Amino acid sequence: MSENNVLKTDKKIGIVLSGGGIRGIAHLGVLKAIVNTGIKISHVSGTSAGSIAGSFFAAGIDPEEGLNIFIKTKLLRFIRPALGSLGLINIENVRDILKDYFPTDKIEALKIPLTICATNFSQGTVSYFSEGPLIRSILASSCIPGIFKPIMIEDQMYVDGGILNNFPIEPLLNNCDYIIGSSCNHLKPVDKISKIADLIQRSVVMSINHDMERKASLCNVMVEPKGMGEISTFDMKKAETIYWLAYEEALKSIKNNESFQELLKR
Repeated sequence: MSENNVLKTDKKIGIVLSGGGIRGIAHLGVLKAIVNTGIKISHVSGTSAGSIAGSFFAAGIDPEEGLNIFIKTKLLRFIRPALGSLGLINIENVRDILKDYFPTDKIEALKIPLTICATNFSQGTVSYFSEGPLIRSILASSCIPGIFKPIMIEDQMYVDGGILNNFPIEPLLNNCDYIIGSSCNHLKPVDKISKIADLIQRSVVMSINHDMERKASLCNVMVEPKGMGEISTFDMKKAETIYWLAYEEALKSIKNNESFQELLKR
């Protein structure tokens, strides 16, 4: 979209992107719909997979190109075992792929202000990074404990932001006039579960969704494709399906939201 087609408004519009593993590709679909609608985002806040999608977008990378990056590079291929450490896998190896897209490696150097949420595992608290090393903050925010080795930042251990805050809307509340929420963890009701893996997966998603109803009420527009939470965290085969489902859901949510339609008419 050309600059002439960007929505002209003095209102600050923020977007919050949840965690969710490979389901986080949904955020790229949502962001593409926003680009095509002409809405200009003023601030991005994300955790885990949302921090990756948000970083690409904040760096000026088109969301569809972001999808191509995920598919082309096979992101999970860059993860290698870290035997004998506190995690089974060393996420630090993902740095090799990210540095090609973030050569400056500074959050404050991005084109759009970005806040990355991570969990300070040493202190047991939520941390927000809005400046400093970008790639290390992304890795910290995406570091699933028990699977990935914790990321060290200033002698503190950091792990996945979704452990304590999987929908980091807080940095946007006093900084934005409108907030768009993008969550990729919706669960459909079920009558029975026969596999232990499905039981664990559903339990984890239910846990990170515990405060979603309250936080969703703080958003002007909420995009949450139905049943997305049932897709496995590492199922790369669903990447394009996730992207386009989220794209269509975002267009529909924006179209049906009266406050945003009024904004688009200005």
